[in-house]
Amino acid sequence: MAELVPFAVPIESDKTLLVWELSSGPTAEALHHSLFTAFSQFGLLYSVRVFPNAAVARPGFYAVIKFYSARAARRAQKACDRKQLFQKSPVKVRLGTRHKAVQHQALALNSSRCQELANYYFGFNGWSKRIIKLQELSDLEERENEDSMVPLPKQSLKFFCALEVMLPAYDCSSPGIGLVEEPVDKVEEGPLSFLMKRKTAQKLAIQKALSDAFQKLLIVVLESGKTAVEYRPSEDIIDVRCEEELHGLIQVHCSPWKQYGQEEEEYLSDFSLEEEEFRLPELD
Repeated sequence: MAELVPFAVPIESDKTLLVWELSSGPTAEALHHSLFTAFSQFGLLYSVRVFPNAAVARPGFYAVIKFYSARAARRAQKACDRKQLFQKSPVKVRLGTRHKAVQHQALALNSSRCQELANYYFGFNGWSKRIIKLQELSDLEERENEDSMVPLPKQSLKFFCALEVMLPAYDCSSPGIGLVEEPVDKVEEGPLSFLMKRKTAQKLAIQKALSDAFQKLLIVVLESGKTAVEYRPSEDIIDVRCEEELHGLIQVHCSPWKQYGQEEEEYLSDFSLEEEEFRLPELD
């Protein structure tokens, strides 16, 4: 049976492993490295989190490991449960279970995570991005010419980016858009700080557009290990009012469009997520 892997933060219980009875000898950092090494051989990992046992329990650690693929999580559970792995005593591994009342809305992956997932399933050379247009929508220059005695409203840098992700092997491409607005005060911050903020806003617009493009793609993993791609129409993901607003901004703005190459670097910090509520399954 085929498995669908979206470009979204994995929150499903069948993609989450609970690992406990971890030795208290190593540090949490050392355990994180050992767990990542042991479990990443079964599939791409989204996260590995190590926690100390509760005060009422014996000293040691437990971990929550998230896969992008439920199939990979099941393989890892069967292969690692009650095995010693990297310590002298065996560990216990179970698929996570969530209370039925707890529901979470899926979150889109940031651009760095999207690229990591694409590289894993499509290969480093299996996909590419093409930045179509990058436009500044700010009106800072016009405000500078106003009377200096008149209080200026809060100013901001605004950039819009349109790009497409291309998958030649699947004869598929996916468009994406990103709009970023950053508050700025050219007088107080100085020219260097302003230029750095401007560059950061450009990068964030590109990263948002890249993430948006990947959200329209769905990875289909067959039992044989081969992959396919399903393209989902943009209207299922982007709010129509957002598109109309962006279209209006582009039409009325007079600044020229700028072309950028694929060498744009991607730097975007990971989402800060709270750990979901889990309960340990009953042991035999």
